[in-house]
Amino acid sequence: MTTHTLEESVAKSPPGTAASSARRRPGRIRRAGLPYLLLLPALVLELLVHLVPMVIGIVMSFKELTQFYIRDWGTAPWSGLGNYRLSVDFHAPVGAALLHSFLVTVGFTLLSVALCWLIGTAAALFLQDTFRGRGLLRALFLVPYALPVYAAVITWVFMFQHDNGLVNHVLHDQLHIGAKPAFWLIGDNSFYALLTVSVWKGWPFAFLVVTAGLQNIPGELYEAAALDGAGMWQRIRRITLPSLRPVNQVLVLVLFLWTFNDFNTPYVLFGRSAPEAADLVSVHIYQASFVTWNFGTGSAMSVLLLLFLLVVTGGYLLATTRERRTSDV
Repeated sequence: MTTHTLEESVAKSPPGTAASSARRRPGRIRRAGLPYLLLLPALVLELLVHLVPMVIGIVMSFKELTQFYIRDWGTAPWSGLGNYRLSVDFHAPVGAALLHSFLVTVGFTLLSVALCWLIGTAAALFLQDTFRGRGLLRALFLVPYALPVYAAVITWVFMFQHDNGLVNHVLHDQLHIGAKPAFWLIGDNSFYALLTVSVWKGWPFAFLVVTAGLQNIPGELYEAAALDGAGMWQRIRRITLPSLRPVNQVLVLVLFLWTFNDFNTPYVLFGRSAPEAADLVSVHIYQASFVTWNFGTGSAMSVLLLLFLLVVTGGYLLATTRERRTSDV
């Protein structure tokens, strides 16, 4: 059979034959590869924006990179694990300051996440029933989440001013709480000021996520529980919270990562030098890198922070997955 005859037989072959399948295979491969081709620009940008700086930061953590090598950081001498030893030596000033900042960040994160979840869940449950003005309240509740971070935090800076701030005016002048106006942006009160801004900024996200999760709970469950004589708290405990468990697991993890890594809020609130009571790890690493000009030590601290968050995230996901499998069984 000649080549021309072979091509004619393939073209005339009925659907479903081997020749017809061979003819459709290139088009099928092109269709299967189209999603990956569309994802390629996003993957390239992700590589450039996140992965490449991460690799460079890891390399910098093994170098004695100070202000003397800024113009050509590749010529900085290698220090091996010296920057990591300096960071975890808690008996030395650098390690002790990092440990203090880490403990402050852990306490701040746990309080902020707990309050954000509690206030957001309470607001979502309050707005679960239909009543007049519910849409307006939902819009008002989402205002802190919709505002730009810098504009919102700068507003709080003016409110926390000692002499003419709104917070001291309400607490001291109107409610007569405290013998004299408090300093909110310095000293121990800075922790509570930072916590207030963080919760005010973060709870609307929890409210939004929990509200979306409540839409998936069938109303028949509440009706059956009401017929059985269950009160409001029993319905929340027996129906709402168990049904929201998958949503809350993701919500708590996201809030934890966002809060632990938050840099914008303390930086705008306190400036380049945060008070000791509000010295979060993110600002501490910034000071170690861009204030003392020791980029090698700052990079080592960043890598240690990354490893800590990876361990916590992996352990949390493993525990929640195991708990979900146990409950399904």
